[in-house]
Amino acid sequence: MAERTPRRPRRRLIAAAALATGVLTGVAACSPGPSGGSSATGAKSAGPVATNPAEAGKVTLTVWDQNTDAGADAATEALNKAFMAKYPNITVKRVSRSFADLKTTLKLALSSANPPDVVQANQGYPDMGAFVKAGLLQPVDRYAKTYGWDTSFPSQLLDLNRFTTDGRTWETGNLYGVSQTGEIVGVYYNKAKLKSLGLPPPTTLAGFETALAKAKASGLQPLSYGDADKSPGIHIFGIIQALTAGKPEVRKLVFDEGDAKWTNSGTLKAATTLRRWADKGYLGSGFNGRSKDQAVASFAQGTSLFLVEGTWQSAVLAPKMKKNVGFTALAPAAGKPPLTQGGEGLAWSVTSKSRHPDVAAAYIDFLVNRNGMKVAATHGNLPAIPPADYKPTPGTVDADVLTRWKAVSEKDGLLPYLDYTTPTFYDTLTAAVQELTAGHLSPKAFTTRLQSDYSSFQNSR
Repeated sequence: MAERTPRRPRRRLIAAAALATGVLTGVAACSPGPSGGSSATGAKSAGPVATNPAEAGKVTLTVWDQNTDAGADAATEALNKAFMAKYPNITVKRVSRSFADLKTTLKLALSSANPPDVVQANQGYPDMGAFVKAGLLQPVDRYAKTYGWDTSFPSQLLDLNRFTTDGRTWETGNLYGVSQTGEIVGVYYNKAKLKSLGLPPPTTLAGFETALAKAKASGLQPLSYGDADKSPGIHIFGIIQALTAGKPEVRKLVFDEGDAKWTNSGTLKAATTLRRWADKGYLGSGFNGRSKDQAVASFAQGTSLFLVEGTWQSAVLAPKMKKNVGFTALAPAAGKPPLTQGGEGLAWSVTSKSRHPDVAAAYIDFLVNRNGMKVAATHGNLPAIPPADYKPTPGTVDADVLTRWKAVSEKDGLLPYLDYTTPTFYDTLTAAVQELTAGHLSPKAFTTRLQSDYSSFQNSR
């Protein structure tokens, strides 16, 4: 067995004080294109930073993002248009893929002869760590200093985008990007249907399960759920695990601290709970063949009582459901603060082979500076650094999201996404959730499979 590299204790996922005010979120991006019309020549990593793209000459900046959800897409389009209007010599060539598609195609694009200049890289070992290890991203520490990201962003958010140069240790070392959005996963509910059942919005896991059972008994589909894209499985299992295993346990598992095991009772209870929901029909039928977008559309059409999704869906649901949609985050028990997955959106990163890294960094700053955050909020997204004057209309889902964001972040209730855990954990977990909910994998076998992946990673370090 290989000797493990010692790892420092993790800081809290998010600085609650810095994120006590919130807004709404977005996440998700078509084929690789050339940057600047010629092959890449390697990253510029030293020397003074050129901060005025107007002096860069004619440049085509190729950008890959995963902002396909309505609010994120609208904000990205608006900011790209504004950037090109400010710098007519710059053409932003946008390639937008879904999160699932981005995960399967981005590394190939980064390794090509003509990689994009700017990409959204998912935090943790599977993506950002792998890209850093392969030398596909360049550190942006000097840009952070130049543009003030190192002081405007809380250190806890910056640390989520740090890796050692060998990609082996997360949350320390060089900075490889900054994020525009914040996010939490919670429960959307149809207000009219909830009222018709005589139920208040759920606040605990037990209350949520009571509502699921009552909806099913009344002939109403309890949940709209589709896991063909795989990531919804991480979210629904993750929020259950947060409530059954608890905050310390989940953080130990994801951040590889202490003696936590994926076979422990809290995680087993979460797997048992999710399997029970599937067996009782709460998730509907054919859910592993249904897409996330189909599930969201189904909920928006009023075919179900609940939707478990991230705050990035609020911009999709609000125009269709108006004030009939609410949003909440669950607590493990009455009187306890809510716990859920959340943090920040994918990091905007500069690729190592970009021929225009200074222009790329200026573009990223345009997205994450005060105006960029304001544009994100305007289009229904939750900025990583929320504008102080953001006040959503009372009674709207935007107002609910802000309230829940405060309740979660102020009480240190944000837990990391589970796919951060190991370089292969995304594939292991998503496949295991599909098999668990389909009845092909028992809860115990499910946790054993996760532990096997976790142990293999620990032993390889």
